[in-house]
Amino acid sequence: MPTETLLGAGLVFAVCVILMLALPPLAHRLELVDKPSRRKLHAGPVPVVGGLGMFLAFCLGLAVLELEQWPVASFLTGAGILVVTGMLDDHRELSSVARFIAQIFAAAVMVEGAGVQLHQLGPIFWPETATPLHDFSLPLTIFATVGVINALNMVDGVDGLAGSVSLLATLAMALLASLAGDQTSASLLLLLAAAIAAFLLFNWRFTASGKAKVFMGDTGSLFLGFTLCWFFIELTQGEAPAMTPVTALWLFAVPLIDTVTMMLRRLLKGLSPFQADREHFHHLLLLAGFSDRETVLVILGVSAVACAIGVAGYWLQIPEYLLFYLFALAFVGYFLVIRHAWRFMRLMKERLQPGDSSEFYQ
Repeated sequence: MPTETLLGAGLVFAVCVILMLALPPLAHRLELVDKPSRRKLHAGPVPVVGGLGMFLAFCLGLAVLELEQWPVASFLTGAGILVVTGMLDDHRELSSVARFIAQIFAAAVMVEGAGVQLHQLGPIFWPETATPLHDFSLPLTIFATVGVINALNMVDGVDGLAGSVSLLATLAMALLASLAGDQTSASLLLLLAAAIAAFLLFNWRFTASGKAKVFMGDTGSLFLGFTLCWFFIELTQGEAPAMTPVTALWLFAVPLIDTVTMMLRRLLKGLSPFQADREHFHHLLLLAGFSDRETVLVILGVSAVACAIGVAGYWLQIPEYLLFYLFALAFVGYFLVIRHAWRFMRLMKERLQPGDSSEFYQ
């Protein structure tokens, strides 16, 4: 890794730490805080500045690197749209329509301004038979971008979870990009990893009694989701990709599978797929008696296994269609488990305290 990149990552980390210390007082004055509610059980208002801090620190890193061939302007435009949208949503909750419009607009900027677009999905159904997208390229790219953004937003329900999953995926992509000789992407991903790591110092529960000092908020989940999807697409397309599309599925497996499962369950119940509930994977673990920190560690462990499968599968040149069918099998297995979550809860009842699961069964 070039010295310039390492210095840039160190600078991003340091600046992000400073921002995490400097922004909370301003957040309280501007009422940019997350207050406790029926669905938010933290004690007292928590500054929602993690996303803004990561974005600003990453922007500084972009200024340090010499990126003549990388579309910085398009990235900053798309990410900037979502950061502003996220800040407005964190301050005064926006409608889902407004959020989706912003996400679609940012995805369009990514496609039209930078040419970051899905053109093929590789041979995911049958050996040696690629899956070109043709006229479906643009709508599927926008759909994938909106999907990744919202998947990350939906797993942001426990301190440290969304940031930890994002960090793991970012480091895995940085490794694959470096091995493929794409030093620009590897450097940018390392800068992003540095920003996320700095944020996690203030968001992770390092002790059983600890609590998050800042949240990333929708600002953070929108920014990170957009950035992750940008690199998922950029690294899987072109003549010499650093990884395959099915690799990207494995790197983002937990948020993706959990979100699609929850949306399907809500539809089967006749509810809106976007209606909030407490039936995500992390909710089940919490209701089973795991602490916040234990919940994050369990899900991070599952994510690490999924990332390892994706990276090893690509490195060992395991056929893409086999990896895709394995991913589909994992999704079906998870869906069936969640469909019968009450049985899962029964198996875990020795960890439950009386009354802990009452809200789950309502």
